[in-house]
Formats: sequence, structure tokens, C-alpha cells
Amino acid sequence: MELAVTSRTDGDFEIVEVGGEIDVYTAPRLREAIVAAIDEGHTRLIIDVQKVDFLDSTGLGVLVGALKRVRADDGSLDIVCTQERILKIFQITGLDKVFGLHRSVDEARSSQS
Repeated sequence: MELAVTSRTDGDFEIVEVGGEIDVYTAPRLREAIVAAIDEGHTRLIIDVQKVDFLDSTGLGVLVGALKRVRADDGSLDIVCTQERILKIFQITGLDKVFGLHRSVDEARSSQS
């Protein structure tokens, strides 16, 4: 399956919307989009994974790496997700305590304000 990645700037936030499957084959594309946003100076990221059907450890690694990069610049990275199967991955790995997980982009924006 393909991976769709789009980015948009909304005030102080860079919102990266992702759809499809994030796995060993598609994770580099997500990494490129996130790195490009950070290189452009965006350190307040919201990753919207509402349309993601599958997320493996490679995808989690990309998200953790991005979090480390933005935190080094006093930034933040929050994730928008309501899908139980994806949320379960964050819970099983303990990453639900590392990332801010939100039900909407507006909720994520409010938490970072």
C-alpha cells in the first residue's frame, strides 16, 4: 500500500497528515517529510495519523527520532489518533507516555499552547 503524506502550516504549528501504511518500506518517506519540516524551522509538530491503517516498529522509530530532534530545539511533537488498533501500539510500547496523543488537531494545538 502507498503512503500519503501532506504538510501544512497552521500558525505556529506544522501539521503532517499521514495516510496508508507506515512500515519498513514507507517509513523513509515519512521521515523525509518530517525532517524537511524541521529543517524549515518548524519545531512544533502535529502528526495526524487518523488515516493510517498500519504502523510498525520502523514507523514508531521515525516518530521517536522526530520527537528527539524537535525537543533538542525546545519544540514539541503530538500525535492525533482515535483508531484503537494504532493507539494500542502506543500503549503496548509505552510510547503513550512519551507522546501527547489527541483526538483532533485542535486538541493537540490546545495542549501545546
